[in-house]
Amino acid sequence: MAIIRPFNALRPPAERAAQVAAVPYDVVNTAEARELASGNPWSFLHVSRPEIDLPDDTPIYSDEVYAKAATNFEELKKGCPLESEETPSLYVYRLKMGEQVQTGIVACCSIDEYDQDIIRKHERTRRDKEDDRTRHILVLRAQTGPVFLTYRAQEKIDSLVAEALNGNPPLYDFVANDDIHHTIWRVPTYDPLVAAFKEVPYLYIADGHHRAASASPRAR
Repeated sequence: MAIIRPFNALRPPAERAAQVAAVPYDVVNTAEARELASGNPWSFLHVSRPEIDLPDDTPIYSDEVYAKAATNFEELKKGCPLESEETPSLYVYRLKMGEQVQTGIVACCSIDEYDQDIIRKHERTRRDKEDDRTRHILVLRAQTGPVFLTYRAQEKIDSLVAEALNGNPPLYDFVANDDIHHTIWRVPTYDPLVAAFKEVPYLYIADGHHRAASASPRAR
């Protein structure tokens, strides 16, 4: 069965969500990340790609880079600021690019299920990239890179997601600088979704193999 768990989110105020939002760390190089974050102190790229705030010749796996990530994360939490949810929750996250719409559930998943292959993989990973994200997690004491999972459609889950959106105002609703429309809702009651996922036999990694592998104790 698939285990999902609610969590206490650390999130920006609504008026700064578009500034904090950033592309995944591994879809841009240093120069691209530096350009995207230019003039925006709240961009999460300062945390996920902290070398953008260091000299050009700084090795990306150096101690200075991880230390800068920790410093930038603390500055973001205090200065933005990032708000910590008092109670654990699940979230529904919708992305719209042109006519293409994807809707998913934001939750914590089980590393034990990853190690037991209940969370299925389809790519091999490189040890240097695993070690990079593992070190990033340990220095920040946070997993900052979401893993995109998919599963075979379940009518019950679809119905519960629709209920969560019905009459429930979003926490965030903005268009990012890449013209992708982001909308996020907090799920009012998470227990039914947690129970419904217990009927899902497997989850499959669609994107984020290195992010998933770096969280496993086997990577440490």
